[in-house]
This record gives sequence, structure tokens and C-alpha cells, in this order.
Amino acid sequence: MALSNLNRPVLGLPYFTPQHLHSPGTPKKLSSTTPTLFTSLQIRNVTLRNRIIVSPLCQYSTAASGPQIGALTDWHVATLGHYAIKGAALVFVEATSVQPNGRISPNCPGLWDDAQIEGLKRVADFVKSQGALIGIQLAHAGRKSILGRKSKRADIDIGGWPDEVKGPSGGLSQAWDGVFDSEQSRFWPPKALTTQEIKELVQDFAKAAERAVNAGVDVIEIHAAHGYLLHQFLSPISNRRTDEYGGSFENRTRLLFEVIKAIRNVIPPSTPLFLRISSTEFLEDTDIGKELGFWDVKSTIKVSKQLPGLGVDLLDVSSGGNHPGQRIDGVNTKDYHVRIAHRIRNAVHADNLKLLIGAAGLITEAEQARDIVEQSRTVAQFESGIHEEAEAAKEMTDAKDGKQPMADVVLVGRQFLREPEWVLKVAWKLGVDVWWPSQFMRIPIQF
Repeated sequence: MALSNLNRPVLGLPYFTPQHLHSPGTPKKLSSTTPTLFTSLQIRNVTLRNRIIVSPLCQYSTAASGPQIGALTDWHVATLGHYAIKGAALVFVEATSVQPNGRISPNCPGLWDDAQIEGLKRVADFVKSQGALIGIQLAHAGRKSILGRKSKRADIDIGGWPDEVKGPSGGLSQAWDGVFDSEQSRFWPPKALTTQEIKELVQDFAKAAERAVNAGVDVIEIHAAHGYLLHQFLSPISNRRTDEYGGSFENRTRLLFEVIKAIRNVIPPSTPLFLRISSTEFLEDTDIGKELGFWDVKSTIKVSKQLPGLGVDLLDVSSGGNHPGQRIDGVNTKDYHVRIAHRIRNAVHADNLKLLIGAAGLITEAEQARDIVEQSRTVAQFESGIHEEAEAAKEMTDAKDGKQPMADVVLVGRQFLREPEWVLKVAWKLGVDVWWPSQFMRIPIQF
């Protein structure tokens, strides 16, 4: 590449980085054989350069107190920026709380204050300078805050808020881990949110969304999965209220829909809005599930059909996280999210509704656990792994030969922690010649 091309700067930054002539992670040539995974996708006024998204990944790396509380740091520029450099289409900032007591831990990020905009803007500016989109997942942990160090609940001495843990319902029985011994429990028992606090929460979601847009964020995602507050309201396991926010399906979904409407009303029409949801709680065969009921795929489909009319563009399909008694079939979960995503996509399309579907879970919980305890893996094992991952991602999104894809995008999380260059490796395995970052073009493409 000519040196003069490397001297073209990205405009609007206080430092120099070259403007890529070709966006990393995009094919050098498009043809009828190019996998859908490596084709672009327009959502409202933004365009994903391929169909691979970096899921929100908790990093526990912000200040717990002081003027920088909850603000993103150089750590986030380095980690999230690296995924953008290596070709990911959309990079999500981890679960970011809309209230101080909604953080998962004292060291998780927040966007409840204007002072937190600047840190997010630095991350957004760099990610976008590399041709990627930047997203943020807005959240509130509810009864699943405040996890501290070494998986112990956080007390005031390390920035915790034991008296301000909130949920749909309150009391010792609503402690997330179900352990009521004060020395053993990893979570504080929550207090039930008042109706007024719920109204304030909705507005705080909207205010955080406005701050995100002001920081230059391209995509907003609402976190209603994994047992955090909005999920807690959806589920009869954790929502024992008797007012307009509890009981019936309509009441339990009320808060979610109010948050969606509030955010959609304050962000530009050009800004895509995503929703992450736990499609099932894995409580079918448990005593508590049989006693109280639980959130399941049918419930998710019912919600999904209402989303297009509310201005939601994509449903990010995940599962579990709301009760420690969940039972996951480790044998049949390898493509579980994918199969659920496909089922939801078919149901939505059958009603002629437009809703993009994203699927996570290329790497199963069982495989994650296995890799953590294994001391090493051979080169052959790694090559086999990337081959399977590449083929799985291709199969999920491919819409060729008259086939209907199982999902429109793939969301990959922990694999990016292992391999920030995962997009480039998948392209290599699939035989797609993609552009690399301008600064790396002198390097032979070898894996």
C-alpha cells in the first residue's frame, strides 16, 4: 500500500490514525459464493460491514467511587478498540447501568451522569475510526447487584450499596442465590421498587440513551436477559407483585415496554434499537418452575411480535440467568440458542413482521467450562475448533440457495476474549479474502 494512503487521517480525532481505504473484515471481492456472514447489513441509517457482532462483555474495570465513578477508561479503548481493528462489525460496550445501584459490581460502568459521557465518547470515537459501529447495552442489575471481589457480595467498604439493592419484589426469599445465611450469600436481599421508583427508572433509561447518543454511540441495546432487573420483572419466579407491574403476562411485560417506548422516543429515528432477552429460564423440570411458572420461548415469541411496532430493530436471543436452580442440558445446548432464534424468526416472519434476529452461543457453557480447566490444546485442536465455529456462523446466517437463515447476525462474546482476531480467522477458514487494517497490510496473512 502506498505510503500516501496511510497518511490520510481520520478526521475529528485529537490524534492521528490512518483512514482505512477498505474497512477491515470486508471481502475484497463480493460474489455469489460470498457467505452471507461477510456481507453488509443496513439497519435504519447504519450499515454493518459484516454480520459478526461483539457481545457485551463485563470487564469490572471502572472506578467504584470518586469523580471517575462508572466512566470508561483506557482499558475499554484498548480492548473494544482492538475488536474493531480486527474486523468486527459492531462492538458493544458491556452492561452499563442507568442508575448507581444498578451496576453488577462497584467496578462496572454507568451512564447515569453527564460526567460519564466523555469516557464513552473516547471509546466510540476510536471504534468508529476503525470502520466499526459502537453499541452500548443499557441495563440495571436489580437483585443481581452487587457482586464484589472473589464472588462475595460487596459491602460499603468497597463501594457497595447493600441498603439500595432493588428488585420487583423484596425480602430474604428474593436474594438471587437463594442463600439466606448472611455469611454465605453472594447477594444482598432486595427491596421492592415502589411505583414511583419504577417511573423514575424508566426515565433514567431514557436519559442514559440520550447520553449515549451524545457520546456518538450508533446502536442502543436494552438488557432484559440473564436475570437482571427487566428480566426479573418478566418472570413469575422473581416478580411476585400484585400491582399493575405483576401477575399477568401483560403486567409483567409492562415495564419492558415502557422502557422501550421511552428510549425510542428520545433517540434519533436513524438509531437502531436492539433488545437482549433470555428466551427461556431452563426451569421446566424444577419444583419452583412447576409451582410459580417461568419465562419460556412461547413468552418470548409473544413479546417479539410486539417489538416491530415499538421500533425495536433486532432481538438478541440468549437464555437463563434468573434462578440458580436452572437446569441446562449440557448435551443438547451446543446450538440451543440458534434453534430458539430460528423458531422466533420463523414465528415473526409468519406474521409478516420485520424484526432482525441475532443469535449468541456459538460456544456452549459446557465447552467454556471445559476450556477453562484444560491446561493446553494442540494446534490441531485449535484448527478444528475454528473450523467448526466458522462453519456454524456461516450456516446460521447463510440465506443462499433459497434457504432461510436461522439468524440475521451472530453475537460472539468470550471467543473474542480468547481471539480478538476471530473475524479474520473465520474469514480465512471460510476462504473469504478480506481486508486487513491498513497498518497490518505488510504482514503475510498466516494463522
